[in-house]
Amino acid sequence: MPSPVGVAGEAAPQAAVRGPNWDNRFTVLILFLPPALLLFTLFVVLPIGEAAWYSGFNWNGFGRPTHWIGFDNYRFVLETRAFWLALRNNGLIIVVSLAVQLPLALTLALMLADKFRGAVALRMLFFMPYILAEIATGLIFSFVYDGDYGLVASIWRTFGAEPPHLLASTDTAMLAVLIVIVWKYFGFHMMLFIAALQSLDKSLVEAARIDGATRSQALRHVVIPLLYPTIRLSVFFAVVGSLQLFDLVMPLTRGGPADSSNTMVSFLYNNGISRMRVGYGSAIGVILFAICVIFAFTYKRWFMRDE
Repeated sequence: MPSPVGVAGEAAPQAAVRGPNWDNRFTVLILFLPPALLLFTLFVVLPIGEAAWYSGFNWNGFGRPTHWIGFDNYRFVLETRAFWLALRNNGLIIVVSLAVQLPLALTLALMLADKFRGAVALRMLFFMPYILAEIATGLIFSFVYDGDYGLVASIWRTFGAEPPHLLASTDTAMLAVLIVIVWKYFGFHMMLFIAALQSLDKSLVEAARIDGATRSQALRHVVIPLLYPTIRLSVFFAVVGSLQLFDLVMPLTRGGPADSSNTMVSFLYNNGISRMRVGYGSAIGVILFAICVIFAFTYKRWFMRDE
């Protein structure tokens, strides 16, 4: 027959599991999980399912879709040169974001993380482009790039040169968009890095300096490794944002000229919405969704598994 001590010892862990904390968590789940699941289903799951369903039809968006064509829309998308050009542009945006935007943001964060006179003003100055709405940013730069009356044209005329029409040339339109992208979003990543730098344990850097490490060595072997979680998160934001870029492109170029500055989303809009080819546009959306999901799960699996 077991002793009372043994019975109490076995019952105690169960009581701890089924205690007030567990009851509180269960109550919170009951109260908040169903509404969240309902909203997620209505605004995420159902639209994705509808897009996948409509992608099988040759449909203009009016009435009920009846002309079933199976996977032909996907074949038409993959056979279109403009789609691959848009996909290439998204890849180019990713490369520029990772090779130019993030290093620029990290460099400025290292310069502005410490407290000194004017640091807050400089941070706000660099962060303000991110606060500005994308549509407003595109409209502003469409005037800046204007080949007749814009700022770029005025600078060119100052040096006696013929001003370029950057947004009207297939050779320079995408370059002009990339410059705006870097200007618009580097402040967001800079603030992420500044927040991470200010939360670092300063004693580790001081210990490295006491041991004889130079400033550059302490930065390379202590500070940067400690920033790896933030850098990985910033890379994730940069890639996903690059894949979904749309608001800046439309007021600047609308994907032109000759589809040279289209992104995946602007290509979807120009073909699926503007031309009322809803089935074709749904196929583009499904392809873009698959790319984003594959990247997100792969990146999470290999680079953010411990975070």
